[in-house]
Amino acid sequence: MSLLENLQWRYATKKYDPARKVAQKDVDKIVEAARLAPTSSGLQQFRVIVITNQELKNKIVPIAWGQEIVAECSHLLVFAAWDRYTEEQIDQIYNLTTDERGLPRGRFGSYTDKLKAMYLPQTAEQNFVHTARQAYIGFGLAIAQAAEQKVDCTPMEGFSTDDLDELLNLKSKGLKSVTMLPLGYREKSDWLAPMKKVRNPKEEFVLEY
Repeated sequence: MSLLENLQWRYATKKYDPARKVAQKDVDKIVEAARLAPTSSGLQQFRVIVITNQELKNKIVPIAWGQEIVAECSHLLVFAAWDRYTEEQIDQIYNLTTDERGLPRGRFGSYTDKLKAMYLPQTAEQNFVHTARQAYIGFGLAIAQAAEQKVDCTPMEGFSTDDLDELLNLKSKGLKSVTMLPLGYREKSDWLAPMKKVRNPKEEFVLEY
C-alpha cells in the first residue's frame, strides 16, 4: 500500500485489545523511523522511551487523565525532548558525526560555535519550545511507520507532563516529555473504528499563491 493509503487506514485508536502484542520487529521499525527523522542542525534533540512494563503503564493511566488505552496498549512510546541546550550536547553529536565520517574533530567548529551563540543565551523555556518541535517530527514519522506496519496507535498530548517526568525520572536525563504514542491493535468494539475519516477538503486546506 502507498503512504497515502496507509494514512487513510489509520485512525486515533480509542480501545486496544490487551491480548494482542506488537512484534518487537515492528516496534523496532517504528522507533527507527523516529530515529531517522530530520532535526534542526541534525542535533536529534529528543529521545524515545519504550514502555512495556504493565505496572508502569498502569501508573501512567491517572497521569493521562484516566485514559485506559495507556494500560491496554502493547507498547507505550514517550517522546521526550532536551529540557535545554548545552555545550556538551551540541559537541557530542558533532563529534559523533566527524568520527563516523572519518573527519577530524572540530571540522564543524565554526558552525557549532554559531549554534552555541544562538541557543545557550536563551531561557530553558525558549530552548524547550524549539527542541519539542523536533520531537514532533519524529513523532509524525513514527505514526506513519506504524500505519505501514498495520499497527494501531493513538497520538496523545492529554497527560500531565510534570507528573510523567517525575515518574520516569526524566529531569535527571535532561529531558522533558512532549507526547505519548500507545501502540497495539484495535479492539473490535472500538466505537471509532468504523467511522468515516473526515478532513477539511483540499480546497480549504491548501492555500495557493
